[in-house]
Amino acid sequence: MTAEVVERLEGPLTFRVPARALSVVALLLSSSLGVLVVALMSGSFPLTAVQSIATLFGVAPSDTATTVVWEFRFPRALVAAMAGALLALSGAILQTVTRNALADPSLVGVSQGAGLAVVATLIAFPETPPALRPLLAFGGALTVAVVILSISARRAGGATMRFILTGIGVAAFISACTQALLTYGEIDRALAALGWLAGSVHAAGWGEVRSLALGLALLSPILIWSARPMTALRMGPDVAVGLGASVRRDRNLLVIVSVALAALAVAAVGPLGFVGLVAPHIARRLARSGPGLHLVLSASAGALMVSTADLLGRLLFAPVQLPAGLVTAVIGAPVFVWLILRSQARSQL
Repeated sequence: MTAEVVERLEGPLTFRVPARALSVVALLLSSSLGVLVVALMSGSFPLTAVQSIATLFGVAPSDTATTVVWEFRFPRALVAAMAGALLALSGAILQTVTRNALADPSLVGVSQGAGLAVVATLIAFPETPPALRPLLAFGGALTVAVVILSISARRAGGATMRFILTGIGVAAFISACTQALLTYGEIDRALAALGWLAGSVHAAGWGEVRSLALGLALLSPILIWSARPMTALRMGPDVAVGLGASVRRDRNLLVIVSVALAALAVAAVGPLGFVGLVAPHIARRLARSGPGLHLVLSASAGALMVSTADLLGRLLFAPVQLPAGLVTAVIGAPVFVWLILRSQARSQL
């Protein structure tokens, strides 16, 4: 196995793609397309599946259908899928870098740092263009990530829970700061920020689609590159150094990529809890794969998870709409508890 890894790292980069993993990716993408069609059909202006698909191809049954699908439902569904994919990718990279199955952007404070930066701007400078939100979110998220990694890395070795516990503490502090801003800010600005913090996709439009698509396009080459250092880092720093990898450099670059992915999603739809935690675990359980294909599986699972959460939030208590972040929290919290219990059981063996 070691010889195979050395050959991959030092020679031409080759991939072995398991048939099961490809089948799982196809299944997840097909399910996401099915959720997309249902999302286009559902709402106060119902459409059939044929009408929805025809509207996408420019053969709408009415002008109203064109407006409803192209101005509201379609961009909302695209934003939900892309935000879910970004958060899942962020979580998968973070779990590999920290070698901690509990690492998640929303759990360790990265999403909260991005949220605090955006909320502070919304309250203090409400006229700030939405196009600047990704930069603000990235700055806040990166600052928090640096603080957490610095604190948790002060001691060599130790329990793998140090990173997650440090992140939870920092996240709690940031949440308190955010609540203070909401409490003492002007009521109209605070309400706008509060709606964004709920992790809702209902106001998403083509502006968010463009920003997420541009971010994905810019980060895609880096994600392709990340498969190689992740292969070494997942085996531990000692083995990675033995294979000739620059552990500190690769880890720092991967953390920055993870933060950028989470910041893009948070800037567009607000914090969506537990997506970065649950989606990589779903991908890992559905199919075993190398780091590169695991990212594809995680992104597909994250897109399906958030798309389904947004659809359920729309339909369960219609006409009242639940934020997608609330639905993902209901799904993710039990999974987090189960992972904690499993981790404790393994440590006692």
